[in-house]
Amino acid sequence: MLQEEFDSLHPTRDLSRRDFVATAVGSGFAAAVLPVAAQTVATDTQGLIAGPVTIPVGDFRMPAYRAVPSATMAGTDGAPVVLVISEVFGVHEHIADVARRLAKQGYLAIAPELFARQGDARAYTDIPTLIKEVVSKKPDAQTMEDLNASVAWAASNGGDTGRLGITGFCWGGRITWLYTAHNPRVKAGVAWYGRLVGEATALAPRHPVDVAGKLHAPVLGLYGGQDGGIPLDTIDKMKSVLAAGNEAARESEFSIYPDAPHAFHADYRPSYRKEAAENGWKRCLAWLEAHGV
Repeated sequence: MLQEEFDSLHPTRDLSRRDFVATAVGSGFAAAVLPVAAQTVATDTQGLIAGPVTIPVGDFRMPAYRAVPSATMAGTDGAPVVLVISEVFGVHEHIADVARRLAKQGYLAIAPELFARQGDARAYTDIPTLIKEVVSKKPDAQTMEDLNASVAWAASNGGDTGRLGITGFCWGGRITWLYTAHNPRVKAGVAWYGRLVGEATALAPRHPVDVAGKLHAPVLGLYGGQDGGIPLDTIDKMKSVLAAGNEAARESEFSIYPDAPHAFHADYRPSYRKEAAENGWKRCLAWLEAHGV
């Protein structure tokens, strides 16, 4: 487990779970996805300021991974901001790498560890237990507050939140839709294979299809045609709601990769599909730029 590995390397440190999460955010891969695939992409930090930070959310200190061009921090103009929302595995090395990729394009990318209160998502070895004990206990309302705090932090730390975007993967793809409907400051969203429909619960009272008609900014949905967890008919339902919605909803688009499974962008997993991932990434960057981020 990651906690045991950390303790063995730092035997003199008596860290709480929260301290461990804050220290390790963005480093290593989640235990549930090991071993990682040979084609895993690694983006360097040359020309960047990158690493863990903490974001105040009331009296809670939320861990996050931040990457931003060094030149931005040395200058007077803020960088456009992109929130990077993780999969169920939390902010492990892949999500940190996505943040660095965005920083290489000139963005201040901030990936908050949204499960920090519920547990260390990276330490779980099996996905069903992770979802039951951590992910399912995260309230959507708390997530929206955490992201609001992340935007406020970015504004005070080299970011131009007048140019605000958001992108997320799997669980984070769903959150991308929800946050774009929540925050009127968002200029564009890119949702990678995020669930669109679901049963309403106390912690998740609404899903993307319930808010799609009232988006504050256009969202690009990047989805796999062979994703067994997101049937194509749910995408069709989402398209219908978007078409009947406000201007931002009507400007939203889907790109379906017919042969791609779920998590086709995750280069550290067997689900990775290089052609679809690279095309999706190009479309993601173009979408952000085209909508003022």
